[in-house]
Amino acid sequence: MRGRSKDDKGEDKQRRKRDSQLSDEFRAIELEREAVRLERSVLVGLAVGRDPEDADASLAELQRLAETAGSEVLDTFVQRRDKPDPATFLGKGKADEVRDAVKMLGADTVIVDEELSPGQLRNLEKIVGVKVIDRTALILDIFAQHAHSIEGKMQVELAQLNYLIPRLRGWGESMSRLGGGIGTRGPGETKLEVDRRRIKTRISKLRRSIREMDRTRATKRRQRERAGVPAATIVGYTNAGKSTLLNRLTQAGVLVEDKLFSTLDPTTRRLDLPDGRSCVLSDTVGFVRRLPHMLIEAFKSTLEEASRADLIVHVVDGSSADPDGQHASVLEVLQEIGAAEIPQLLVVNKTDALDEMTLARLRRTFPDAVLVSALSGDGIDELLAELAAQLPRPEIEVELLIPYDRGDVAAALHAAGAVVTERYADEGTIIRARLRADQLGRLDPYILPEQRARTAAPDDEI
Repeated sequence: MRGRSKDDKGEDKQRRKRDSQLSDEFRAIELEREAVRLERSVLVGLAVGRDPEDADASLAELQRLAETAGSEVLDTFVQRRDKPDPATFLGKGKADEVRDAVKMLGADTVIVDEELSPGQLRNLEKIVGVKVIDRTALILDIFAQHAHSIEGKMQVELAQLNYLIPRLRGWGESMSRLGGGIGTRGPGETKLEVDRRRIKTRISKLRRSIREMDRTRATKRRQRERAGVPAATIVGYTNAGKSTLLNRLTQAGVLVEDKLFSTLDPTTRRLDLPDGRSCVLSDTVGFVRRLPHMLIEAFKSTLEEASRADLIVHVVDGSSADPDGQHASVLEVLQEIGAAEIPQLLVVNKTDALDEMTLARLRRTFPDAVLVSALSGDGIDELLAELAAQLPRPEIEVELLIPYDRGDVAAALHAAGAVVTERYADEGTIIRARLRADQLGRLDPYILPEQRARTAAPDDEI
């Protein structure tokens, strides 16, 4: 049999090389497909002491949260019980039903619409045979994906670590019983205690860093207050259109997506009002039903912008299936952060997506609200007029003589929107302005003598 030529051997070598390259490409494609493959999840809700419709609405919201986190929802279950099962949360029968669905559908995650204890998580995972996460962990995961600023990332990490500490492997009381009896001794538990100390050290460091950033924000806020610039803060349910509204009013250029929690990092912009004044308008993180308390704690420094505002612009999604529930959920969070007493301007958004019957119902439900479409611009002029009317105005009207060489003082009064009238005299500009009592101290040298007695005020800076 004639031997193969060098050309034949060369072709075989090139073919094997091509085949190897193709295999590598196919393997890379498969790895990429695996990387982008959505988690396949089953959702479980529990109706305890709640209206069944409320439980269904909460589960529908959980589905949107799961999809936002990157999960493909295969099925949903609602369990109705008098109280949660202390061992498995759902009860053995419903847990077995979920396990059967997981096997049949090929799911790899079960998401529960409540916060579970470490023991419930562990027991439920043993029964269903796949990863189990609760509502809090799901929301924390979304926050981790969407936080971009340094402060936002630190706040999310702080919340995640606070959630993790009681859920370290070892669980529950054994974590605090090092050397305290059978099953609590040995190097394994010592390692867990070391992990706990490291996490607590990291938590302390994060809290210090966040406090430093909070001091910077407080300094800027005091500067605005001294300048007499009123502040408004936009709050609302997640995906209510807060970022779109901020963009419409101030051209802020904030990211807008039809996703829950698409923006977490607060944005503050100057807004010129129809009456010639200016204000600062800030956006905040969106709220959801039962927003985890640890997230409220972690984002408290950011949410404080709402509690320090002169006016809260509360945005409600008019196209939502449950605008009343969303409105109530936001009010609960405002109560928790100490902002419930701040005056509110209610805004119903997304009117471009509503029919006349829905609009009429919303007008009856929220009679004092301004109806707008941040997307199309409908109602924005009315909203601006309401902002100008409801933001606090200076309390004292005075007449000032500003020398021509102090144009900076006149400019500051104009920037603060305090000027009512102005005219020019030989000695300088005579300005009639509306000012708060705490702004008069620095301007005292310019107050006309005949007004000085009735405008006596504390010696505070403008």
